[in-house]
Amino acid sequence: MGTAHPAGTGTGDGDIDAWLPDGSDEVLLVTSSAFLRAEVERIVAAAGAHLRVAGDAAEAGRHWDAAGAVLVGSDIRELPPRRRAPAVLVGLDGEGDSLWHLAAALGAERVAVLPDAAAWLADHLSRSRSPGPGGLVLGVTGGCGGAGATTAAVWIAQAAAGLGARVLLVDGDPWGGGVELAIAAEESPGLRWPDLAEARGSIDPVQLSDSLPVAGGFSFLSWPAGRDQSVAVAAATAAGVLDAARRGYELVVVDIGRRTEPLQTFAWDCDRILLVVPAQLQAAVASVRLLQEFPPVEAALLVRGKSGAALDGSLLSGSIGLPVQGRVPELRGVAAAMESGRLLDLGKRRGVRQFAASVLNSLGDDMPVGGMA
Repeated sequence: MGTAHPAGTGTGDGDIDAWLPDGSDEVLLVTSSAFLRAEVERIVAAAGAHLRVAGDAAEAGRHWDAAGAVLVGSDIRELPPRRRAPAVLVGLDGEGDSLWHLAAALGAERVAVLPDAAAWLADHLSRSRSPGPGGLVLGVTGGCGGAGATTAAVWIAQAAAGLGARVLLVDGDPWGGGVELAIAAEESPGLRWPDLAEARGSIDPVQLSDSLPVAGGFSFLSWPAGRDQSVAVAAATAAGVLDAARRGYELVVVDIGRRTEPLQTFAWDCDRILLVVPAQLQAAVASVRLLQEFPPVEAALLVRGKSGAALDGSLLSGSIGLPVQGRVPELRGVAAAMESGRLLDLGKRRGVRQFAASVLNSLGDDMPVGGMA
């Protein structure tokens, strides 16, 4: 890992450029680490901003609210009382998973691992000084293996595209077999994840959109199905891709996967996360464990199962601790449709369209497409 992992904003407003208020060039860094201070000084200077450094939470409290952005070092374990969450937790390569656990505890919006994330952090701080509109990044993951997260993600993307939104479906799981297989788009021309392995820094959203394949009315970025996947894509590259996607699309649906690595790479850049859970006790237990890996963003359940199941939505919601946002229809032949690439055909069924419309409606003002009622 050891790179930048942009996270969701925690407010669900979809605005990644809200780090620096208008007219404020000051970045507050809270750390007692001389090495972190030296690294961040160089980065903030490259972004054209002014850096103020505080050695601890008590000193930082006097400057916190006036700062355009607050960066907290990984040596800090507490924040001033009644202050907004820091924009970025800044740590060092080698600190491992503890950075993401600390970020969740502090409520940090993003994580930057230095020195690898230096270019990422400078680019974002610089761009945040000239804010622009951004789309919504919606993550979908399964509470247990085989929950149907990929199916739900495809159907949501398909429905949003049908309503006229600019939609990108992102395959976040290198071990998932490739979203392109489920939508029979293996031969569609365009870039896949391995083609972006060498991308660095800021990615132009128009160029990204023009380079991606299209199926079902939406763009998609998939791991190739049945091809050599030995080319690794760095987390900083994935962060840059999602950043460009947010600026180029109205809705970005990320099929995250359940492994720790894709969760850390993609979940932290989501504004909201939907957890697909079959109406089963074992799935509920697995979902509770998975929630411990989630960033501090808004999350809800998509229950998969027939109405009247023994473990209904209210029981699942109570046991997992998340509200129910929709019910994924239980259809015959879904597994076969995934294998044969007919998932988009099932997405045209009335029950599926009603499910996807309910999810899109629940996004409210964050979903900039009308006519969903």
